[in-house]
Amino acid sequence: MKKNSWKKTGAKALGVAALTVSAAITQAADTIKVGVLHSLSGTMAISETTLKDTVLMMIEDQNKKGGLLGKKLEAVVVDPASNWPLFAEKTKELLGQEKVDVIFGCWTSVSRKSVLPVIEEMNGLMFYPVQYEGEESSRNVFYTGAAPNQQAIPAVDYLMSDDGGNVKRWVLAGTDYVYPRTTNKILEAYLKSKGVKDSDIMINYTPFGHSDWQTIVSDVKKFGSTGKKTAVVSTINGDANVPFYKELANQGLSAEDIPVVAFSVGEEELSGFDTKPLVGHLAAWNYFMSADAVENDQFIERWKEFVGNDERVSNDPMEATYIGFKMWANAVTKAKTTDVDAVEKAMIGITVPNLTGGMATMLPNHHLTKPVLIGEIQEDGQFDIVWQTDDTVAGDAWTDFLPESAKLVADWQDPAINCGNYNTETKKCSGQNF
Repeated sequence: MKKNSWKKTGAKALGVAALTVSAAITQAADTIKVGVLHSLSGTMAISETTLKDTVLMMIEDQNKKGGLLGKKLEAVVVDPASNWPLFAEKTKELLGQEKVDVIFGCWTSVSRKSVLPVIEEMNGLMFYPVQYEGEESSRNVFYTGAAPNQQAIPAVDYLMSDDGGNVKRWVLAGTDYVYPRTTNKILEAYLKSKGVKDSDIMINYTPFGHSDWQTIVSDVKKFGSTGKKTAVVSTINGDANVPFYKELANQGLSAEDIPVVAFSVGEEELSGFDTKPLVGHLAAWNYFMSADAVENDQFIERWKEFVGNDERVSNDPMEATYIGFKMWANAVTKAKTTDVDAVEKAMIGITVPNLTGGMATMLPNHHLTKPVLIGEIQEDGQFDIVWQTDDTVAGDAWTDFLPESAKLVADWQDPAINCGNYNTETKKCSGQNF
């Protein structure tokens, strides 16, 4: 009897365990997990925390509409803490342990490069919402921020024009990692193609979180004192921007003297500045909070409601996150599944309204069509839009201004290509994805 009692007890325990596992599987099957991979601490938290909140808002709004495929969306938030190798570890956690269906994440290119081999090996899907250097197209990534031809090149063209001040000398200042170095390599080649001499180009890099700008700004001031109109093209990222702009003001460098056009300073970063000394300096983005569009007004109202703060601002990477999320939701609905391969195919050609009044379309190279806008900093921390393209610009995964890249195209739709780096001369793809 004792032996049989143990058998019955064991069978009962196994039955309960089976029911528990079954319930867990059912619960998992009833939700769609969305990974949020943004730094909530460290040097990049100043920029990335807002994107985490944007994804959470989008998830909440989608759930109010009934979710997707009859399932609720569940956010899985991790903090890679501005630590680039930790981005890869957190990606493994999201895909391997949490079994997320999609990831919205990264800001810096070094974090994206850290994630890339993991997400390709584990066949995940990521939406990357920040302007970057291009020179990449992965099957597993959709790039909803700007490529160089949608931000850096138009910004330089503007500064060269009569409206932009006929700039002749160029300071390319950046944080020391892949995005600024590659972007500046492209810009240097572009400037030289326009007849700019080596002696009229100054390039400088500083570490993440750099705080002592006195010597560098002094060198910029000296470089701009030759009588030729000089501008700074800034790819400085994160909280290093605060002391950089302060030092410009300390040394009396106004926008009239040497204008700065930034690619990584938006409304969120400016909210922590004393903006009075920065009035007149510029930023090149594909969205500004000041854009006059019904969609933008609705987004801003919803954002302030979500965070419970009427003083909070919106910015370009938030719009790129918004567009990416909307496109992903549409693609899942179209594919009738969250399966990565099916969603990747369904994504191409998806079109949704952007927040500046136009439409964004996902291209076969996994980049978007985007307008390009130049904004001038105002005292209230907003941007006055002083120039914009007449139409949207198609994102180019590979620049036309570097000889090796000019041969390459990315196309994940054409079965004759179906890769991210098809060489138009050799008619072959290099590597798996990029």
